[in-house]
Amino acid sequence: MRSHWKAYFTRHEPSCGSVLIGMKSGAGGMLGMGLVAGLAAFTDLPFLIAPFGASAVLLFAHPATPLAQPANVVGGYALAAMVGLGFALLFPGAWWAAAVGVGLAIAAMLAFRVSHPPAGAVPILMVLAPGDPMPLVGVVVMGSLALVGLAIVYHRLPPRHDYPRRPF
Repeated sequence: MRSHWKAYFTRHEPSCGSVLIGMKSGAGGMLGMGLVAGLAAFTDLPFLIAPFGASAVLLFAHPATPLAQPANVVGGYALAAMVGLGFALLFPGAWWAAAVGVGLAIAAMLAFRVSHPPAGAVPILMVLAPGDPMPLVGVVVMGSLALVGLAIVYHRLPPRHDYPRRPF
């Protein structure tokens, strides 16, 4: 019985390796959120959305994972935004449309092999957002491009990470 409960508390994530790497990852997340917050302030568009915070964890703390690769981040957000836009235009404000949109976005990301878990929240944002959902498509795609661009540059600083991952 004891080993059953141990599975819930065992850490499966490997150590980041050093305090410096952890500090660099945190600083990257702060810069990433500062970038999208700055875009929001200068454009009056809602670039500072919660899914981008989750993307920052993947981009800056786990850059080697397939879920953090540029194709996954930008492609996942673009697919989820298109699904979300469709549901937002057809069924604005419908809670069930947000739920169906998330499910279809997951299916689309898997079908196109561009899974990015934070993008799964985008249909919810699009369906439940007040006003015209059309500008949110640009916000989601441009914000994801900005975060990926920052991650590409940031991971060239010491201690370096190979980002994006190179094919075998």
